[in-house]
Amino acid sequence: MTEFSDPTDHAVWQSLWNLQSALDADIARIYAEADLGGIKTTWVKELIKLHVRGPMTISELAEATGRTHSALSQKVSAMRAAGLVRTTAGPDARTKKVALTAKAASVADRLAAEWRATEAAVAEIEAEIPYGMTQVVRDVEAVLARRSFRDRIALKLAEDPAWQ
Repeated sequence: MTEFSDPTDHAVWQSLWNLQSALDADIARIYAEADLGGIKTTWVKELIKLHVRGPMTISELAEATGRTHSALSQKVSAMRAAGLVRTTAGPDARTKKVALTAKAASVADRLAAEWRATEAAVAEIEAEIPYGMTQVVRDVEAVLARRSFRDRIALKLAEDPAWQ
């Protein structure tokens, strides 16, 4: 029997994932303390866009938020189940218009305030560290422009007998 070691015991970017999770959890605590009715941090961008721009089709909302249609469709279903959005027939039989419910509209200004406060806190953190995350992201994007993440993974897989 071949011994198998768990590759997930080592993750180069685990600390980054942990940091992102901790920051998200802090925002979720702010929401819970403010009693915002179970709004998830992953819905806020969409809710703010709908508040500012009004009802949109799922495709329009996906484009406005930089998400895929499929991801937005699932997110809209979850937000609808939470009573935050409603959907109606769009201009044709294949589309749906998404609009805020009164429940979401009643907290939209508070969500926008949190967004602004979060951005200000992130800017403050960036100013306190010698090499900001926005610079890290730009540097990683430049590296990936030279060779994509997919291509880098594919090259490593081509060398791994377990992938064959």
